Amino acid sequence: MSNSTTSDDQSIEKVGDAAVHLESGSSRRDPSITGKRWMYRPLKIWFLELPYIASPEAQLLLVSFVCFLCPGMFNAISGLGGAGQLDPHDVNNANTALYSAFAVVGFFAGSIANRIGLKLCLSFGGFGYFLYVASLLSYNHNRNAGFLIFSGALLGVCGGLLWCAQGAVMMSYPHEHEKGRFIALFWVIFNLGGVIGALVRTPKSLQTEDQNLHSNSGKVNDGTYIAFMVLMALGFVLAWALLDTKYIKRQDGSRVIVMKHPTWQSEFKGLLQTLRTDYYIVLFFPMFLASNWFYPYHFNSVNGAYFNIRTRSLNSLLYWLMQMVGAFVFGRILDFKGFSRSIRARVIFALLFAITMGTWGGGYVFQRTYTRATVTPTMDFTDSGYIGPMFLYMFYGFYDAAFQTCAYWFMGSLTNNSRKLANFAGFYKGIQSAGAAGMWRLDAENTAFMVEFASCWGILAGSLLIASPVIFFRIKDSVDVEEDLKFSDETAQDVVGETATATETHGLPPSDSITEIQS
Repeated sequence: MSNSTTSDDQSIEKVGDAAVHLESGSSRRDPSITGKRWMYRPLKIWFLELPYIASPEAQLLLVSFVCFLCPGMFNAISGLGGAGQLDPHDVNNANTALYSAFAVVGFFAGSIANRIGLKLCLSFGGFGYFLYVASLLSYNHNRNAGFLIFSGALLGVCGGLLWCAQGAVMMSYPHEHEKGRFIALFWVIFNLGGVIGALVRTPKSLQTEDQNLHSNSGKVNDGTYIAFMVLMALGFVLAWALLDTKYIKRQDGSRVIVMKHPTWQSEFKGLLQTLRTDYYIVLFFPMFLASNWFYPYHFNSVNGAYFNIRTRSLNSLLYWLMQMVGAFVFGRILDFKGFSRSIRARVIFALLFAITMGTWGGGYVFQRTYTRATVTPTMDFTDSGYIGPMFLYMFYGFYDAAFQTCAYWFMGSLTNNSRKLANFAGFYKGIQSAGAAGMWRLDAENTAFMVEFASCWGILAGSLLIASPVIFFRIKDSVDVEEDLKFSDETAQDVVGETATATETHGLPPSDSITEIQS
């Protein structure tokens, strides 16, 4: 039921547990955050009606396809081995520059994104991926290592901004009860890039044990790089269709909480304020570090060290496909309506911890069978002992998607404020990249496989335990809009739904919120 009281100074309206105070005479929304009419008209293509462009769904799809075309294609070309080059030495140096720049810029990317806007961040990021592949094309002809390494460093800057914008859209645009579905949808579309990269390699590599994509020259030809550049250019252009966050309107009329008048000073102060008021986020930092830590182990120490060329291609295809399956499965679990969100967070923690111990426990049994000194990359998919390692590698892919979708959902459950979530996303990607850079370095130093494995299992399990106090005691069933507005210069009138002008309905489906108010 809707409870309301009024006085000369203010009115209070309540729906469920969420209440906001409305100042008398201030019921109208700030016109500066109202978009053009065409932004809210559904898109009709023949008999198909698509969401209006300013809807969270349309904006998420837009961001998903930009990431599919840019970082997704980057994953595809990275999967060609040394980014398609015969000698990976200079490419490895470019990757070191990339991750180092990414780690630094990513941590502060939230402040930058909040000041210049998500559209510029996304578009700038797309340009960085395009330029990096252009440098690989140039390297094919002039061996200009300096340009390649510079492009890698610039991509670290651009990528940090792009992924911050992506995280802010994915976590702050949906209602609370939709966040799992939004995260899963993005992850499925984005990982199509890895699948396509594997499909490029697999048909040719399956023909014989010695024939693969590299053919006679040992490196990718110009046409392949140009094709990737065209796709990335399309993503760069597509990013300009992203709307300013202040214009996004959900189906119930509620809007995303942002800063209407951000300045450089306010946003860097906001970064410090986030660390001060949401100090418990540091307990998630080990999870952020762990989220890409295991990639060098998966790609080099398992797939690259144990299997022959054509089987690596098949394994890669299965790995990225299982990423999509994992995201879909956990997306459904994260939004399961059978439990309240606080209980669901604890159940998901227990499930994720169990999967961690089960998957990596199986990995320990497998890792005991070989070392750097004894292994030769000869296992073929036709060999009798292939099935077990194949399923293990598939579960490694499934686990990656499960871990990262849960990490995003845990962050998104702490607040609905886009400004704060942009900072969270920046922390996530910056620390994640620092971890990836560290692990790639360990692998380059020929660290023992068992040591690499132990570091992966230990940091994953340990990070979950460290994050557990936040998951158990900080994630609530819903976050009141008044709490979210403390980190913004907006008012309740700016963000609440038109059908619910006195309350934030993040935690309720539109139909439930409307019924509750009307009753």
